[in-house]
Amino acid sequence: MARALELAASGLYVPAPNPRVGCVIVKDGQILAEGVTQAAGLAHAEVMALRALTQQGLSAHGATVYVSLEPCSHHGKTPPCTDALINAQPARVVIAHVDPYPAVSGRGIAALRRAGIEVTVGVLADKALEINPGFVSRMVRGTPYVWAKMAASMDRYTALPDGQSQWITGPEARADGHHWRARSCVVLTGIGTVKADDPLLNVRAVQTSRQPKRAVIDPKLEIPNEAQLLQTEGLILFAANAPQQRCDELQAKGAVVVNCPEVEAPDRVDLMGVMQWLSENDINEVHVEAGAGINGALWRAGCVDELLLYLAPTFLGHGKPMLDIPGIDQLTEAEPLSFVDHEQVGEDVRIRARHSERWQTLVDHIERSNAQQQHNS
Repeated sequence: MARALELAASGLYVPAPNPRVGCVIVKDGQILAEGVTQAAGLAHAEVMALRALTQQGLSAHGATVYVSLEPCSHHGKTPPCTDALINAQPARVVIAHVDPYPAVSGRGIAALRRAGIEVTVGVLADKALEINPGFVSRMVRGTPYVWAKMAASMDRYTALPDGQSQWITGPEARADGHHWRARSCVVLTGIGTVKADDPLLNVRAVQTSRQPKRAVIDPKLEIPNEAQLLQTEGLILFAANAPQQRCDELQAKGAVVVNCPEVEAPDRVDLMGVMQWLSENDINEVHVEAGAGINGALWRAGCVDELLLYLAPTFLGHGKPMLDIPGIDQLTEAEPLSFVDHEQVGEDVRIRARHSERWQTLVDHIERSNAQQQHNS
């Protein structure tokens, strides 16, 4: 299973909106074949592994198949992987965790067991969740998994008071940030960042066959017509009761305009509504690169799952903060975070911290689903 998870992680940039899945076929203690889920609409990991097996003139009959997610049991863009496995007749299938997708959840396992194949569920499930938090979140919560990337000095400033921020961190940290862009489905920013920096928000520092979409929180559709984002495909603009004429102008330029006004503040964008729209449009993971205003608003709205902080070994003394949030009066009011890891990247340090309660929601769902399938065995 550890090898299946390595394979799944090797395809971080590829299969969205499908989950990242790895498969290993083993017999008599030897790995016979491996597979990784391909781009959306192409073969899943189990089929890739079975194809590799066939190309060697080998059979899966009596083998053990390790797969990092329950095999699909429905007809989507590809046939069910459970059918392929049943036809291959392995003795056993070992699964990291149940697929949270309602059309599959438990059905693939049941089909395998009806065919006389032994199924084991719940092996390295926690590590499997780490690879597909966005897919699981979209299925369980109806919202994507969101991380906010920030680069700051040691005294927690992201820019000087005049907005100058290039570059607080070094080239290695910036390249590492592109890895996180590449694994996301959409890169999200605010109109303030667009006006100040005119960013492209695409992936340039790492190799990827799939560019994420770009999205801007732009309540009044103030994006300049000459903005670089408008010159490329895949732009989504989230507005709040913007004039129809301006909507039409931007849509004619190829942008998707989505109106998400807040009920109590019709001139502001409903950020949770943004996340729900993204989920409904097959967005698993959101990479936020924005200023303190959007970062703080997303945090206050309960949209941020993880902080991705690049800390530079320097002090600025004054400047713009990482996120704009109100102060608290009691330490007990602080929302709980847990450190995931930290790593030196060039001269800088990357720190990952999760919102503990939001992550636990995903963990609990996986544990309940696995326990139910173990009970059904």
